[in-house]
Amino acid sequence: MNADNPVVLEMRGIVKRFPGVVALDNVGFDVRRGEVHALLGENGAGKSTLMKILAGVYEADAGEIIFKGRRVSYHTPKQAQVAGITTIHQELNQIPLLTVTENIYLGSEITRGPLVHWRAMHKGARALLERLHLDVDPRVLVGSLGVGQQQMVEVAKALHHRSDIIIMDEPTAALSLREIDDLFAIIRDLRAAGVAIVYISHHLNEAFEIADRLTILRDGRHIATRAAADLTMDELIRLMVGRRLDEQFPKETAPRGRELLRVEGLTQGDRLRNISFSVHAGEVLGIAGLVGAGRTELLRAIFGADPIDAGAVYVDGGRAPIRSPRDAIRHGIVLLPEDRKQQGLIMGMAVRENVTLAVLRTLTRGPLIDRRRERALVGQYIQRIQIKVADPENLVSSLSGGNQQKIVLSKWMATAPRILLFDEPTRGIDVGAKVEIYRLINQFVANGGAVVMVSSELPEVIGMSDRIMVIHEGTVTGFVGRAEATQETLLEYATGHRKDEGHP
Repeated sequence: MNADNPVVLEMRGIVKRFPGVVALDNVGFDVRRGEVHALLGENGAGKSTLMKILAGVYEADAGEIIFKGRRVSYHTPKQAQVAGITTIHQELNQIPLLTVTENIYLGSEITRGPLVHWRAMHKGARALLERLHLDVDPRVLVGSLGVGQQQMVEVAKALHHRSDIIIMDEPTAALSLREIDDLFAIIRDLRAAGVAIVYISHHLNEAFEIADRLTILRDGRHIATRAAADLTMDELIRLMVGRRLDEQFPKETAPRGRELLRVEGLTQGDRLRNISFSVHAGEVLGIAGLVGAGRTELLRAIFGADPIDAGAVYVDGGRAPIRSPRDAIRHGIVLLPEDRKQQGLIMGMAVRENVTLAVLRTLTRGPLIDRRRERALVGQYIQRIQIKVADPENLVSSLSGGNQQKIVLSKWMATAPRILLFDEPTRGIDVGAKVEIYRLINQFVANGGAVVMVSSELPEVIGMSDRIMVIHEGTVTGFVGRAEATQETLLEYATGHRKDEGHP
């Protein structure tokens, strides 16, 4: 980006209040043409609220928006889109049962008289996809595409609307490393063409890689706007959380106790092949591997969520026949899933109901739930795990990602587990909440538990594990000790270019 590029957007003195909360307090922010501008901050900092005001979802209580030299105010997302502002949401806003062409042209169809001009629309969609180097037939259903391809269809839709600004909210949350590289290549092409990108992400390393400038919000206030080249990671984290984080990964080593979990020869079709490993009390075993390697499938198989073809699970030295999650819970094994919203929580229920979901039988008197005991239990975990919620009756959907993750953890801790299977423990949560989750993991193993942790973030695996097991295409390729672990070594194992002769 040329620093002399003209400003295409300026938001001045933006204020937004919700009942009892000032979400934005006199926030200013500007974006230049041909710039990637990262908008960063912890959950609740005001990033999404600011962008929703820009995109016409909310109206500001005070302040002004200057877009392409004119003062504007949008009352609907459609108005903002027509003006040249498009948002690509983390949860993709598409209709799976419509084709790629239909999704791109939805609301702006080309017609010939009273009829839709399908030939022209398919031709236009194909040209947009080719511009994005996406080899997809525009006549296929969007629901049949992978997440990365669906993301590119959203970018194609933004190009169709000739957007001056594209807001990308957590665009890499569900993408593989290859898909992230493809997306970044597209972002660079868009920047070269003069499109402005507002990039929102919890992955700070991505912000440094792709952004020209960084704006940091904290508690609804503008803290700083800096060139990415002028900031270090430590300085960025300090600006975001208002304090120094001496360690990004505050790993504490616990005494290694007896073997709690042993898996032998676990096999599940072509997805998992003869996987064996053990975990001891006081230990965090990290599992690394590329997307599709079988990491999530392995945890689900151990938990009894999916059937296996061969193999055995041992707990405390004794064979544990696990055919369902109920069997696993009975043996002290719990799974915190990768997708907490779909598999870990019931989003339309209250915090109280989610926390006690797995232990309702222990809270009943006859056919009725003992509400006094239930409230006491929920209060205990809100305090113990430091869940930030005003009222346990609040819907879990109203909380931040970090607090939702703590509720999943509370639900399982109430069952008194000994073995935590943790799939992507910090996906979609901010840097401050990540540290809190890491400290809860430290506490669990310090009390004699064992953790098996899957993460796509190699620094997280290295930073929080005592040992690391790497799998490639459903097979264990190596074990690496904490002291020897590097991202390069793990990637060699994860791509199958390096294998151990024997596995501990």
